[in-house]
Amino acid sequence: MTFLTAPGNIGVGVDATLTGPRGNTISGVATDNRTTISDVFYQGTLKWNQGVNNEMFYIFGNIPSGTYDSTRLANLSFGFVAIDVGGAYTYLNPESGQEFSVLAGVTYNGMNKDLQYQNGIDFHLDWGLSKFVAKNVHVGVAGYYFQQLTGDSGAGAKLGDFKGRVAGIGPQVGFIFPVGEGYQGYLNLRGYKDFAAENRAEGWTAWVTFQLSTAAPQTAPAKPIVRKY
Repeated sequence: MTFLTAPGNIGVGVDATLTGPRGNTISGVATDNRTTISDVFYQGTLKWNQGVNNEMFYIFGNIPSGTYDSTRLANLSFGFVAIDVGGAYTYLNPESGQEFSVLAGVTYNGMNKDLQYQNGIDFHLDWGLSKFVAKNVHVGVAGYYFQQLTGDSGAGAKLGDFKGRVAGIGPQVGFIFPVGEGYQGYLNLRGYKDFAAENRAEGWTAWVTFQLSTAAPQTAPAKPIVRKY
């Protein structure tokens, strides 16, 4: 089981124009910025390996940090409890350099008591296909699909169920490199072009992830057998 939290600075700006009957418009600008701390996140995993096949089950969730403020635009804390459970599969063939990964999960979102708003249960699917072009470098394509299964609810849900959906696809590149003795780093860069959006933002997004882990043990060369007669 892993626990983590992080401090950070977040800035938010909203510039909106509403058009009403007879073409009348109302414009407004709102900004907010503050340094705060995120929720405490936890993750538990179970993993199996059979040659080129790798499977994993996981549970991921948050413990609200108490820094959420419903009167502020800038928040790193959710303001509610969420739990995500799912599984993943990876095919990795060291001989051919082919790699394929897919992860699917379902997220339950609790009630935001300050806003009296509860997001619906959602399903998410993430996948990636790549090939190692060098021993420690792979390139390929990645994508995702998000579908809200149940509608939003609560007294604050003024827009009804507001069920959302969005998908995305784009390139990815990953690097594996040594970090000190016995450890290795993995850096992944990927970009998505969103499409098929419904009640969700649509555009271009970029993600950078870094993972530190213990390095795979080096295979010791076979020693010649020496016999004394």
